[in-house]
Amino acid sequence: MITRPRIAAAFAAATLIALTGCGANAGATNTAAGDDFPKKGKSIDLVVAFGSGGAVDTAARLIQPVLEKELGTNVEVINKPGAGGQIGYTQLTSAKPDGYTIGATGSPSVVVSPLDPSRGAKYTRESFQPLGRQVIDPTVIAVQPDSPYQSLKDLLDAAKANPKSMTASTTGLQTGEHFALAQVQESTGAEFAPVHFSEGASQATTAFLGKHVDILVANVSDVNDLTKQGKARVLGVMSDERAPSLPDVPTFKESGFDLVAGTARGYSAPAGLPDAVAKKLEAALQKAIEDPAVVQKMKDLGLQTSYLNGDDYEQFWAGQEGDFKKVLPLVQKTN
Repeated sequence: MITRPRIAAAFAAATLIALTGCGANAGATNTAAGDDFPKKGKSIDLVVAFGSGGAVDTAARLIQPVLEKELGTNVEVINKPGAGGQIGYTQLTSAKPDGYTIGATGSPSVVVSPLDPSRGAKYTRESFQPLGRQVIDPTVIAVQPDSPYQSLKDLLDAAKANPKSMTASTTGLQTGEHFALAQVQESTGAEFAPVHFSEGASQATTAFLGKHVDILVANVSDVNDLTKQGKARVLGVMSDERAPSLPDVPTFKESGFDLVAGTARGYSAPAGLPDAVAKKLEAALQKAIEDPAVVQKMKDLGLQTSYLNGDDYEQFWAGQEGDFKKVLPLVQKTN
C-alpha cells in the first residue's frame, strides 16, 4: 500500500442561497454560526467506528480532554463498531453537518468500503470532510511466543509451501490488515486464510491470545504491550524504517520483501460544515493532536504523530483512493 500524499482535484463548493434574496447576508450568517459554535451546554459526539480498547479508541480518548478545553464543551466518545468500521462511518456521514458530530476515520477502510459495490456503503469519500490526520500506524505480523517460526522468511516460506494452512487476523473486510495480507500474497506467494474480526483490534487480539487464530496481523500500536508481556513475537514491520517501539524487529524490506503497509488515522466530519465551524474544529484538533502530553502518550504506544491539516488530509485520501483501486481486486480474491 502506497501511503504518499498527492494533489487531488478540489471538492466543488456548494453554497445554499435563500430564495428570498438574502444571499448577500449568507457570509454574515455563516460567520455567526461559527461565532456561536459550540453552543453552551451542547456536547459534541466523537464517533469511533471500532470497539473500545483498540488503537483508534485509545487515540480518540487521548485527545478528548484537550478538545473539551479548546472548544469549551463536553466531547463524548461514542463507539459504534461493526462491519469493519462501516457502521460507525455510516452514522458519522448521516449526521447533520453542524460540527456537533465528528468521527475518527482510518484508511484504507474509510476509503475502500465505498469502492466495492458489494459492501452497500451509503457514503463515498466525498461524504466526509477531513479535519486532520494524527498518525500512520505501520502493519506488523506477529506469531505466538512459542511459534516454530523464528523469522519472517521462515513464516512466509511455510505459508507458500502450504497455502491457507495458517489463519491470520484482520479487523474486517478490506481493512489495512486485509490489504496487507493481499500484498504479501501477491508479492511473495505466501497465502494465509484471513479471519475477519469486524469490531476491531481488541477482538482480533483476544482471538490471537486464545489461540483461535495462528497469526496476528495488526498495527504497531496493537502489539507493543503484547511484546512487552511476552504474549506475542513480532517478525516484521511493514514500514520504511524500524518502529521506534520495536527496535529489534526488522522491516519487511530488511528481510528481503519490499512491502510497506499501514493504517492512516485522523478525524473528519460530515461534508458540508460551515467554514467557520470547520476552522474551529480543525484548530482544536491540531492543538489536541500536537499537545505534548498526547504526543508522548502516542509515542508510548509506539506511534509517531504525523499531523496533516484538513486540506492535506483530504489530498492524502485522494491519493490513497487511486492506489487502493489498483489493489482492490487482490483483496476481493482473499475474502
